[in-house]
Amino acid sequence: MVTSGFAKWARVGAVALLPVLEVAPAAAGDTAPLPRADGYAAPRQEMVRVIEAIAGYAPLSPGRRALSPDVLDVMAEVPRHAFVPEALRDRAYDDRPLPIGYGQTISQPYIVALMTDLLEVDGDDVVLEIGTGSGYQAAVLAPLVKHVYTIEIVPPLADRAKGRLAAAGYANVTTRTGDGYYGWPAHAPFDGIVVTAASSHIPPPLVAQLRPGARMVIPVGAPFLVQHLVLVEKDLDGKVTTRLMLPVAFVPLTGGH
Repeated sequence: MVTSGFAKWARVGAVALLPVLEVAPAAAGDTAPLPRADGYAAPRQEMVRVIEAIAGYAPLSPGRRALSPDVLDVMAEVPRHAFVPEALRDRAYDDRPLPIGYGQTISQPYIVALMTDLLEVDGDDVVLEIGTGSGYQAAVLAPLVKHVYTIEIVPPLADRAKGRLAAAGYANVTTRTGDGYYGWPAHAPFDGIVVTAASSHIPPPLVAQLRPGARMVIPVGAPFLVQHLVLVEKDLDGKVTTRLMLPVAFVPLTGGH
């Protein structure tokens, strides 16, 4: 049950500029047990309850008021605590961004779920992620698609994410250090592209690498000003349309562009 009290607006890190919901704790016996034996099953399930509550009033695709069950199942399984600094693991399942070093953050879980949902991927798809960060978004995508290619511009973060993803058993994720603005032409076209840093505009190289009939989700706007999560759709004829989804606050997309 969602209680009243939309107390404040979140404004730091990769986070939706939406009121923070106060969600009543699950009643005893109300949380189904999860198979992962890592001690974080209950916090993960509570995180998913919060995500579902936010999705009940936040913008989704037209005519929809709930996230895909497949996306929610993955959010309930991926060990977010494995992708945050050890000192912050007690906050790993809060619905908020957390710092991961080098001026970067791991995104708010709701935003990760929303961006994943908006891609509308399936098990045969090959997806590109721009901004590996901690590796968490790639880990969420991995069980839903055939392969994830992910690019991180900060070498230490790229190396750390590669190690975490391998240790967690995500064999269908390939990481690379580089400037994500230009995409990864060798593996294009992609069935979906997700960008986890804000650009001042939609990068033309990424649009070119998007397969006809596919989607890209990207935050667009200047740092420290209002940004918008944008859904980019390329139809089967190659025509590109965009749709503003909601205000967000992401770290900037950096590089030589």
